[in-house]
Amino acid sequence: MKINQLHPRFVGEITDLDTSRPLSPETVEFFEAAMAQYAVCVIRNASLSDEDHIAFARSFGPLELAPPGRKRIAPELYDISNLTAEGEIIQPKPDGAQPADFELFHTDSPFNSWPTKWSMLLAYVTPPEGADTEFIDTRAVYDDLPEDMKVKIADLKVDHDLFRALQLNGVKFEDEEMRKNYPRMAHPLVRTSANGRKALYMGWHGVGIEGWPEDEARTFLDELYRFATQERYVYAHKWRPGDMVVWDNRCTMHSATSFERYRYKRDMRRATINEYGPEVSAIEANTRAPD
Repeated sequence: MKINQLHPRFVGEITDLDTSRPLSPETVEFFEAAMAQYAVCVIRNASLSDEDHIAFARSFGPLELAPPGRKRIAPELYDISNLTAEGEIIQPKPDGAQPADFELFHTDSPFNSWPTKWSMLLAYVTPPEGADTEFIDTRAVYDDLPEDMKVKIADLKVDHDLFRALQLNGVKFEDEEMRKNYPRMAHPLVRTSANGRKALYMGWHGVGIEGWPEDEARTFLDELYRFATQERYVYAHKWRPGDMVVWDNRCTMHSATSFERYRYKRDMRRATINEYGPEVSAIEANTRAPD
């Protein structure tokens, strides 16, 4: 196996890794080390098999099980597509409501009280244009902060609330049951990554800071978000079928770019793993106390 670095600060492209076969302890160790160094790893020509995808993910941790979906794919995986259960493009709703693309930088499952380790997104069908995924290494962002800022944020805890974030961006949300399943959750802003470097745990869903007035916290977090999302920190992955991209949710952010979703099919499937614990759904995970 070989690794080519795709961005000056992070992202490793791994060749000659066969995801269709059980991984040896040496391969698991190699990939853990690659993720610790690069935070985002691109695997080319991965197996297009749900079973292989799940087995590969379980080599590195217990699955965060997906909530019930359209049953187009294995129930353990997240269906990140614009397709119906029959594999056709989902059409616009009669009321004109459009699905929202995640075009703001975020982490997966910030509503969980315990750590979400990695996400592993596998491309089956990709649009001919658009639908890139952009990544930011928040270790690099932390490294570039002034020293006085590092001191200021060292002990801060940020409140992550998807629905309040949507509200602040002008999106009305009235599904109270879903709101209960994905609650507001506080996480340290600064954490130590797998290779010992400090990283920021942040995203557009960070809406408050414990002990701060809301307006003051929002102003501060908005400024930090603008700093972190400068173009120099961004790697844009242009997908092709067979790409599996693995990212560490504890020290990266990611964002999708738009595409013509009613014209082109996009079939993407995601496994997400936790650091430890039993395999449970994301909804159950957010009720467990972190160790």
